Amino acid sequence: MKIDNVFILEDRGLLYINGDDAKEFLQNIITNNIENVTEDRSCFSALLSPQGKYLFDFLVIKHKSGYFLDCEKQNLEELYKQLNLYKLRSKVEILNLSNEFVVAVLSKEKFLSLDNSKDEEGFTIKFREDSIFLDPRSNGLGARLIINLEKLHLSLKKLELKITDTENYYKLSHNLGIAQIDTNKLQNKIFGIECNFEELNGIDFKKGCYVGQENTARIKLKKKLNKRLFAIKVLDGKINSNEITFENKEIGRLLINNQNPFALIKFNSENFNFENSLKCGDAKIKIIKPEWM
Repeated sequence: MKIDNVFILEDRGLLYINGDDAKEFLQNIITNNIENVTEDRSCFSALLSPQGKYLFDFLVIKHKSGYFLDCEKQNLEELYKQLNLYKLRSKVEILNLSNEFVVAVLSKEKFLSLDNSKDEEGFTIKFREDSIFLDPRSNGLGARLIINLEKLHLSLKKLELKITDTENYYKLSHNLGIAQIDTNKLQNKIFGIECNFEELNGIDFKKGCYVGQENTARIKLKKKLNKRLFAIKVLDGKINSNEITFENKEIGRLLINNQNPFALIKFNSENFNFENSLKCGDAKIKIIKPEWM
């Protein structure tokens, strides 16, 4: 990621959670600890099903008296409905501000060149009253800027940044093993902990109860995590099946099949070989070993 480049993520949307009960409301349902989200700290988190299955993931950023949820835009309406189901009598307002704010990504080097910045995942500063923070999942993903659309181009000019193709950003995310596109394909098909949320700083096992907490904790404590979501690289041929095999034995299923594919793979950390060539239909594929492993 070049220091003078910026990616405008038009496929991201923003919900704003506000009101007297906003903090307690989020704390009771999301996987991470909202108490750690402050003016200078943002986090990665998720909303799971009661069984602990993946539903949505998002970044949480403090904004004025409430919180932004930075989520894949195609999932935003469904997330909005799910949050309203949990709202009940809570004094909470949930607003879709995707038409007013935009998400941009700049390099870690540019972020660290700004006043008051720190090389800490999730560390958040203000630039012209808008939040910029190092991505809490991996600082290899750079920093995110949550900014009012009307201020975007002037801020980019002041930061001396040039807009570049977002395809390069999502390719980088894929190489880091972090799925951000078509995540709706994961819904109810994979446990949240199988999405590597612990390694990506998305689960707090000390915070107490949240939706899906019981199964998530059980999988971790009883060491039953034997499948993981991994990025897949196509070496040759064409993917025309979801079944992934090694030496004619099924070891996984393709879940996200786009230009940056991801699969749920049976995984034993003691003897797993990332150099193995696998089959997926007529394609020869390889699992990309993520940086956090």
